[in-house]
Amino acid sequence: MAESPKKPASPLKPLVPSMTKLTTIETKRIMSVLDETIHKVELVTLLSYVTSNKEDLEGVLGEDIAKAVREHQDLCRVLLDHISYLQEEERRLQGEDFEEEPWLQDHRPSLELRKSRLSPLMQQVKESTKNILRLLLTNPQAARLFQTQALGISAGAQSLIDSLIELRGFLFEKLLTSPMEARDKAQFIQDITKRNTRNQEVIEGLENELAERMKTRAAEVEKENFVVRELKNHLHQVLKFSENSLLRTKQEAEKQQKADFRASQARVAKIQQEMLQLQSQFHNLVNENWEAEQALRKKKYKVETEIENWIQKYDMEMGEKQEEYEELDSIHKEEKAELAELRLRHNVLVEEFAQIREERERYAKKRMEDEQELLRMVRAATLIQAVWKGYLARSMLRSKKKKRGKGKAKDKKGKKGKGKKGAKGKK
Repeated sequence: MAESPKKPASPLKPLVPSMTKLTTIETKRIMSVLDETIHKVELVTLLSYVTSNKEDLEGVLGEDIAKAVREHQDLCRVLLDHISYLQEEERRLQGEDFEEEPWLQDHRPSLELRKSRLSPLMQQVKESTKNILRLLLTNPQAARLFQTQALGISAGAQSLIDSLIELRGFLFEKLLTSPMEARDKAQFIQDITKRNTRNQEVIEGLENELAERMKTRAAEVEKENFVVRELKNHLHQVLKFSENSLLRTKQEAEKQQKADFRASQARVAKIQQEMLQLQSQFHNLVNENWEAEQALRKKKYKVETEIENWIQKYDMEMGEKQEEYEELDSIHKEEKAELAELRLRHNVLVEEFAQIREERERYAKKRMEDEQELLRMVRAATLIQAVWKGYLARSMLRSKKKKRGKGKAKDKKGKKGKGKKGAKGKK
């Protein structure tokens, strides 16, 4: 497999930071402070519009903000009055001569006193501006309404905001740029500068060459202009000679035009007759198409009414089906809840049944062991009894045999009487 061709490196890659997001807390804080500053500047630039249209915005911003705006407007008006008064007085003082008018020198300290009062007024205006910003920042909804309702921003304020936004972009790019990237960027700019100087030298050489070629071109153009002037003179002479032929040609053309005009009139009359015939045909076709259109409109109306009836019927049936579905769904949910409860109970009963079955198995096993033990004992007892009975039977047989032996011996010694007794004893 052939390797895919590598993409050429971008010539502006050293100028683009490798990171796209801020990673450290310090940089994020710096950007947040600058964003907050831009937001505050935007709000401050809109104060002039709000103070001039406070009647329209008083019900939107709230009582506290409206009160602060009114106080700020009063302070600004007082400050502007002082400044305008001082400017007028300074213009008057500049236009008068102090040596000729001594009272102007006495008036000078009062102006200095008024100038000294400007700084407290300016400080009060700053404090009122901060107070309005504090109220707007604590009430984001009023700040948004403040920005949406206040539409008038001066060109200088807009230029300041644009400059701050541009500064934010520069700062953001600077914070994203690492020291290595900054060094590479400086090296890249240095290389670009050197290349620019070389290109400037080449451009100057080319401009000099172009100037020389322009001079030669101008000389050639001048020669060509001389040739053109000669050709124009020759053409003027040719035009003088051709005027007579043009007059003759014009007369012949007028004659031909008259003949063509008469022929065109006959052709126009013929075309008008054909146009009348085509208009009558057109009206007939329009009437036929109108009748067909009326029939189609009736058919369309009938189909539309049927479609509306079907749609209404479909809506009714679907509504009933929806209600039935909702009822079945509620029943299903109830049964599902009951099933979950029964499953919980079943799980508890299964556990109890497993415990009972284990206990039964242990009891049955123990009972089986007891029965087997009892069976062994019964077998042992029967065996012992059988052995004992056999022993008793054998002992009885031995005793009987002994008695019989003794009786036979007595019969042999005695007589018949004793034999009879022995026979009775046998019986």
